[in-house]
Amino acid sequence: MMGKGRLEAFSDGVLAIIITIMVLELKVPHGDNAQSLIPLIPVFLSYVLSFIYIGIYWNNHHHLLHATQKISGGVLWANLHLLFWLSLIPFVTGWMGENHFSAMPVALYGVALLMAAIAFNILQWAIIKTDEEHSQLKLAVGKDIKGKISVLFYVMAIGCAYMNTWFSGFFYALVALMWLIPDKRFENIFAKN
Repeated sequence: MMGKGRLEAFSDGVLAIIITIMVLELKVPHGDNAQSLIPLIPVFLSYVLSFIYIGIYWNNHHHLLHATQKISGGVLWANLHLLFWLSLIPFVTGWMGENHFSAMPVALYGVALLMAAIAFNILQWAIIKTDEEHSQLKLAVGKDIKGKISVLFYVMAIGCAYMNTWFSGFFYALVALMWLIPDKRFENIFAKN
C-alpha cells in the first residue's frame, strides 16, 4: 500500500506544474510604458484568482492528507480525479483572461472550479471510507458547510455568466475569500490528538 507521503509529494509536484504553466501564460507586453500593460490587466487578474485557488487547494490537500491514516486504490483514483480538474485551471484561466471575461470562458472557468470542488469532496469521502470508524477526517469535515456553499456559489456563477460576468467574478472571488479565512476544523482535531 502506498504511503501518504508519496501521494502528497506527487500531488505537490502536479500543483507546482499547474502554477508554472499559468505563469508562463503571462506574456511580456510589446511596449515599454504603462499603457502597454493595460491590455494585460484581464489576463493578470484571472492569473491572480487562479493562483489563489490553486494555493487554497494545496493548503486544504495538505490538511486532508495529514488527517489521513491509510491510502487505498480508491483514494489514489479520487486524488487523480481532483488533479485532473485542477490541471484544467491554466487553460480556462488563459481563455478567460485573453477574452476579457466574456460569457463562455467565464462559465467554463466555473465548470472547472465546480468539478474540482466535487472531486475534492469525492476524495474526502474516499479517505473517510478507507479510514473507517477511526477517521480523523470525518470529525474534521463535519457537515462541511463551506464546501456546500462553495458548490452553490459555483453553480450560481456559471448561471450568471450569460447575464453578467461581473456577478460570476463576484461569486468566484467570494468563494476564494471564504476559503482564505483560516479553517480551524483541522487544527482543532489535531490539537485534541
